[in-house]
Amino acid sequence: MVSAKTNSILPKPKLTAAQIFNMSFGFLGIQFGFALQNSNASGILRNYGAEVEHLSWFWLAAPLIGLIVQPIVGHYSDRTWNRLGRRRPYFLAGAILSSSALALMPNANILGNIAPLVIIGAGFLMIMDACFNLAMEPFRALVADNLPDSQRTKGFAVQTCLIGVGAVLGSALPEILSKWFGVNAEAPAGVVADNVKLAFYIGSSVFVLSVLWTVFKTKEYPPEEYAKYHGEHEVKKEGLSVILKDFAKMPRTMKQLGLVQFFSWFALFGMWVFTTDTISTHIFGLSIDDKSSKLYREAQGWTGVIFAVYNGVSAVYALLLPAIAKKIGRKQTHAISLLIGGIGLISIYFAPNKEFLIGSMVCVGIAWASILAMPYVILSGSIPAGKMGIYMGIFNFFITIPQILNGIIGGPIVKYVYNNEPVYALVLAGVFMLCAAISVIYVYDPGAIRIKEEKNIA
Repeated sequence: MVSAKTNSILPKPKLTAAQIFNMSFGFLGIQFGFALQNSNASGILRNYGAEVEHLSWFWLAAPLIGLIVQPIVGHYSDRTWNRLGRRRPYFLAGAILSSSALALMPNANILGNIAPLVIIGAGFLMIMDACFNLAMEPFRALVADNLPDSQRTKGFAVQTCLIGVGAVLGSALPEILSKWFGVNAEAPAGVVADNVKLAFYIGSSVFVLSVLWTVFKTKEYPPEEYAKYHGEHEVKKEGLSVILKDFAKMPRTMKQLGLVQFFSWFALFGMWVFTTDTISTHIFGLSIDDKSSKLYREAQGWTGVIFAVYNGVSAVYALLLPAIAKKIGRKQTHAISLLIGGIGLISIYFAPNKEFLIGSMVCVGIAWASILAMPYVILSGSIPAGKMGIYMGIFNFFITIPQILNGIIGGPIVKYVYNNEPVYALVLAGVFMLCAAISVIYVYDPGAIRIKEEKNIA
């Protein structure tokens, strides 16, 4: 049991730019791995034999695992203290396991005699997602633990910038290996191309090394010092049932942000799953059943390129978020960013060629940067002391549930409602992004109110 008591709450000291950078650097590796997954998993599973209408079902692994893992990790990381700290033991373990999973995903064919190849690939995808979630959840809690309200926008913005950098590298790496270094991008059905395999091996190394950087370069407040900045609290030995109790007591701000997150992540899931097949059918004019031709491989490669674009834009735009939020407000910043992203997704329908999609993804990148930063900035100001990890984990419900819903209904809708034209899934994603932009206006932001009061007192 970790116990800490104090009679008064001291102002949390501000951290230097270097300390904020080091604290978030591990997220570069995490997103490097996520980008490899997002850009290539659909193509890999299609190559293993998956039909397009089943893709969203295979992608259910990610949100289902996140729904289970993140609240549990948050619950126990709130109650942990050892030589590595409170949050660091979890993302270190997650990094080691994730790097192993990244190496396994493109090699499912070596186990093809055990079960159907697509089932083995989906199993590796599930394992990879579980490990990613173990590594990822404590990072957001760590930023909220260590930074005062006035620096949280900057902290989450730096984190988002590093996410963008990692995602650019991860998304573009297979294409870079093929075009610049001549690594073979061709492979028969059931086998992953060499450039994708090598990219996953490199991603495995980047993942674990970047997390190790944060582990060794970042300090966490021990229980007694933590209590000075967060108020009196006592961490009791409670079972996992406390997650349900905390869920029932979630702050008003979290409930309101939940709707914003629902719309945002329903949209993102549709984009991740159906972009490759949208390019192959809507832009290249291929049949929906064509999943191993050279042109389909080009569609998969272009998906990596434009995903690198939106992540690159997000890395740059994230650095502008603190100044924009200071000027027009946190909620307004998020609303405008989501509006631009929604327009970008809808514009894909009107694309005359693949190059047009670069502009669409610039708009998506603006929304993506804000989605990764602003909800957490707003949320962190409403969470009670000693509950940062568990509530960050519970907040993940509003990310995973819309993805699960889209995963269940998305594929059948593409087949039976959209007549195997996946571009309409991206149009729907754009509409949902616009709904998110409207709903964020009505969110209560207590942290912004506190910052304003502190300025008035000063």
